[in-house]
Amino acid sequence: MTWVILLIAGLLEVLGVVILNEISRTKKKWLVALLAVAFICSFSTLKVAMNDIPMGTAYAIWSGIGTGGGTLVGMIVYKESKNAKRMFFITLIILSIVGLRLVS
Repeated sequence: MTWVILLIAGLLEVLGVVILNEISRTKKKWLVALLAVAFICSFSTLKVAMNDIPMGTAYAIWSGIGTGGGTLVGMIVYKESKNAKRMFFITLIILSIVGLRLVS
């Protein structure tokens, strides 16, 4: 169950980054409150996950989900570049997350 909580924390991090991008693009002030909620929930669930998962592993996976997820959302939703090098490095992030899970 702790790993599911960590996954949720990472997905909330992706949500926060998407909201941050929307704030940057639209300048809508009400999104700032939503951003705060997303990041508070993300950090809170990360903290819960760190009760059972070592800090280094939990943080690496959380930040990897946030980085990889944010990049994937950028490519899919915001039509950012999908060049082969970019895809290769995102694949490395995903493989690293899976590898950390397997050895933890």
